[in-house]
Amino acid sequence: MREQEESYWFPAKRYGWGWGLPHRWQGWVVLAIYAALVLTAVYALHPEHEPLRFLLGIAIPTVALVAVCWLKGEPARWRWGEDGSSEDK
Repeated sequence: MREQEESYWFPAKRYGWGWGLPHRWQGWVVLAIYAALVLTAVYALHPEHEPLRFLLGIAIPTVALVAVCWLKGEPARWRWGEDGSSEDK
């Protein structure tokens, strides 16, 4: 089980739902590409003139990042802390 946990690019957050910062270099590359795409959209697309194009310029890389996290990260579920229990307290 520990081997599989170490092979995840994105670990699950300790509290809540989702993923934290990457544990592997592949995850860092994905995160850097995402940041570059978002920064490009912020500087190249002007929301005041073309709001739909700007929204798509942000939404498409974000959906792609979530898809990569879903495929290469720990399984998503609600977490309550150190033990990873998903039971309501």
